[in-house]
Amino acid sequence: MIDAALIKECADPSLKPAIIEQFVMAAGSDDPLAVTVKSGGRLILVPKATSTEEAMAIVRQYAGQAVVRVGLTQFPAGVGDKEPADVKPDFVDPCQNLRKGTTMFAKVLRIVAKWYGNPTSKDVFPQIFDDAVYAWKTGEFEGVSVFQAADPGRGLANQEDLRADTSEADTVDVGAPLQAEAELSDEKKIGTAGIRIDLTRVGGH
Repeated sequence: MIDAALIKECADPSLKPAIIEQFVMAAGSDDPLAVTVKSGGRLILVPKATSTEEAMAIVRQYAGQAVVRVGLTQFPAGVGDKEPADVKPDFVDPCQNLRKGTTMFAKVLRIVAKWYGNPTSKDVFPQIFDDAVYAWKTGEFEGVSVFQAADPGRGLANQEDLRADTSEADTVDVGAPLQAEAELSDEKKIGTAGIRIDLTRVGGH
């Protein structure tokens, strides 16, 4: 659980604290020095960093050659940097990492919400959040590289009801609360995070 004071001081103010907690729980790490490296979809085992210097050494070793995620939000290192040497140590500072990560995640949420037609119904937000977490982990949504994409720049008005729906989803079945939404959705959702729901329907045939 992230400290409420850290969220208040450092996180993107456009996201509600409950959303930030759920985001870090779903896609981040409780270790500010955590570095995850993947290449070709496979996890590369790296030593556990015990200092900022060690964490940054791992980041610079793999940045540009593999997908490197850092810190509380597992922010993608190297986004916006031309060279591995340009990667700044603030990636492993809890406040800076939370600020960068939540700002970027808010943009990803807006990209996903725009694809859905910016719905205002509270019932749709858990699906948008789920797809945004999936996009955060993969770096893509509907063929768009979400970290490099332009920010649609529209607010998210329907964040209120995520905590109950998502915590329920975490402990029971991600698909269950969203089943009705999946039934109403068009076929374009296949291939997004919603594919988990679609696969259950396919398995039922």
